[in-house]
Amino acid sequence: MDDSLGQLPAKPVDKLTRALTRFLHIEATAGGILLFCTIVALVLSNSPWSDSYLSFWETQAGFLFGNVEFSRSLKHWINDGAMTLFFFIVALELKREMVLGELRNLQMAALSFAGALGGMIVPAVLFLLILRGSPGWHGWGTVMATDTAFVIGCLAVLGSRIPQSLRVFLLSLAIFDDIGAILVIAFGYGGALNWAALTIAALGVGVVMLIALLGIRSIPIYFAAGGFVWLALDASGIHPTIAGVILGLMTPARSWISDNRLHAILDRVIAYPRGDHWSGDTQDRRDLQRANIATREALSPVERLEIVLHPWVAFVIVPLFALANAGVSFFPLQFETSLTLAIFVGFVLGKPMGVVIFSYLAVKSRWAILPPELNWKAVFSGAMLTGIGFTMALLIAELAFEPNLLNSVKLGILAASIVSATFGLLALQWLTSPKSR
Repeated sequence: MDDSLGQLPAKPVDKLTRALTRFLHIEATAGGILLFCTIVALVLSNSPWSDSYLSFWETQAGFLFGNVEFSRSLKHWINDGAMTLFFFIVALELKREMVLGELRNLQMAALSFAGALGGMIVPAVLFLLILRGSPGWHGWGTVMATDTAFVIGCLAVLGSRIPQSLRVFLLSLAIFDDIGAILVIAFGYGGALNWAALTIAALGVGVVMLIALLGIRSIPIYFAAGGFVWLALDASGIHPTIAGVILGLMTPARSWISDNRLHAILDRVIAYPRGDHWSGDTQDRRDLQRANIATREALSPVERLEIVLHPWVAFVIVPLFALANAGVSFFPLQFETSLTLAIFVGFVLGKPMGVVIFSYLAVKSRWAILPPELNWKAVFSGAMLTGIGFTMALLIAELAFEPNLLNSVKLGILAASIVSATFGLLALQWLTSPKSR
């Protein structure tokens, strides 16, 4: 008897739910690894090996082709090269949520978008008000971003006590936040524009669209075209990580092969008798090859790429980023107090204020809706976690500030992340406790 007959019929949403759960599990685990790497970076940068550790990331690496030399520091390769894959994964998740997930509902998407917008504008305004022309005022973009891995890691601490609607709200808010931050990086902290290189990058994007229209489905070909776009953007003066966002949003979120077609193709292979008859230019071998392609293409490109790349991004690229950027030397104690305070206030107060105020206004104006199982206490408690701006904040800080100000900025980022995580967890723990309910 077929065991599947004893189960409820599968629902299309089950595939999406499993994919979202897998994404959250990886991000939660990555948050723990990211924390460990941050501690390692802080310890080493304040140890007798501090100079060697910090100078290691400035080691030049690249390639020489004839008279053309392309060389960057290891930190540059991580921040501008490897982190492109981070933004690619962020864009893939946003695309999947918008096509297949809860963000298909425009009013649901508007709630997360409004929260993300407020979480970018209010902190930047507070930052500028506190500094008022003091050194570092141009680094306002630093306080605009939320660290997805740490936020999800904090939610994982409380497990099933956190409503799923709050998880989705914070995840989608963080993704919109990251997209906004990369736009700030690309256009706010890039160099002088090289229009010729920018035109070449646009042509590269056009090539990607063309090969997609031609039905070419080879992932290596798309990655080669993406590498070309990245090199052109790197030369254009726009931060090249924007290539990850563009290409991620262009990736199809629906599978090429339907379930009915997959079953029909596999049935033809299963119908063959057992035996060694798959070699040679025969119909059965062609059916087998067709089945191989069909099983691969039954998953959407978004899901296939997330399955392959997400673990590498979460467990290798982001931890490497922390090791290369999180080091803060506390000795000698030379910090710009006003700059550290502006960073701290922007994250700890500005982020939750902006998220709640803009979300509330969006709901009251009927531009967005609040899910029935989500209340404003939960939104406010979760919004406290958005003050954890670690990864993106460090990335923007490296571009926005002079080296002599970086330690002051990193201290503010670390302090704000610790305080935001602590108060956010305490608020959510109280809110979800049996006594509170």
